[in-house]
Amino acid sequence: MNFEPDMPHPTLPDENDIAEAQGRIRSLVPETPLWRAWDLEASMGQSLWLKCENLQRTGSFKVRGALNWLLTASEQELAPGLVTVSAGNHAIALAWAASMRQVPVTVVMPEGSSPFKIERARALGADVVVHGQIQQAVAYCHTLREEQGRTLVHPYNDPRVMAGQGTVGLEMLRQLPAVKRVLCPIGGGGLISGIGLAMKARRPDIELVGVEPAGAATMLNAWQQRDAGATLASVDTWAASLAPAVVGDRTYAAARQVVNRIVTVSEAGIREATGRLLTETRLYVEPGAAVGLAALIEQQVATDPDCATALVITGGNLDLDQLSHGL
Repeated sequence: MNFEPDMPHPTLPDENDIAEAQGRIRSLVPETPLWRAWDLEASMGQSLWLKCENLQRTGSFKVRGALNWLLTASEQELAPGLVTVSAGNHAIALAWAASMRQVPVTVVMPEGSSPFKIERARALGADVVVHGQIQQAVAYCHTLREEQGRTLVHPYNDPRVMAGQGTVGLEMLRQLPAVKRVLCPIGGGGLISGIGLAMKARRPDIELVGVEPAGAATMLNAWQQRDAGATLASVDTWAASLAPAVVGDRTYAAARQVVNRIVTVSEAGIREATGRLLTETRLYVEPGAAVGLAALIEQQVATDPDCATALVITGGNLDLDQLSHGL
């Protein structure tokens, strides 16, 4: 799908940027497995592989973009310290990456964020401020940026971050050359944008499907409004990692270029999918990682035994209390 003629064309990473990011981060960020989900295949009638970013360093794909940003940052960007806003996974990833260069990081996280993620970010050296709902957290992040002169590391709407996330796509192409369809969760859109820009440069025939919770369908709302700045009045989902109120101009533009379609899934579907990943694949995953499977369960994406399908399992940073109360 092409974006509208009157839309601006922001700078996006290309295949070379993503390949360079892969070379840059490879020594510190391991390649994650692409596992065949034999038990799910048997129960669902769908050939299925899982890209296990829950096994990634810091527990999610976010470390790829955070590290690529840090390794390409200038001294002028790093000197005043960094600030960001995050529901958790970006906070943990940026805190870990910044610690290697001894750069101070302040993270604003919305109220209700996972206690595990808050404590993990603090343990890695971040100064975590818990403030308001997601819209208020974003606003306060910008206030700190202006008042303290810190450099903003956007959790998704940044070309260097997007390029880092795109390395997931390069790995999948190498691990499963016959892949025909990829189901990818969408929060702010950095991951699906990077994956799409990487994979479709080499395999434009791959179908890339974005999946959002019905209660936080931020990218779909932007598509429907034809406006990258379209904001949801509220978000409501167990999959907190997929609940920004707005996407970005870069992720919107990239998604319009490389994402074939977006589907939404129910909270019941997310819970069932999370439970089945825990029991049928023995993977410890957070709810946001399970939406691709939920799309197959709810037939938002049709099962097809002849279509080699990969699900991006985005992370595994989940509190035990959150798990026990959610399922």
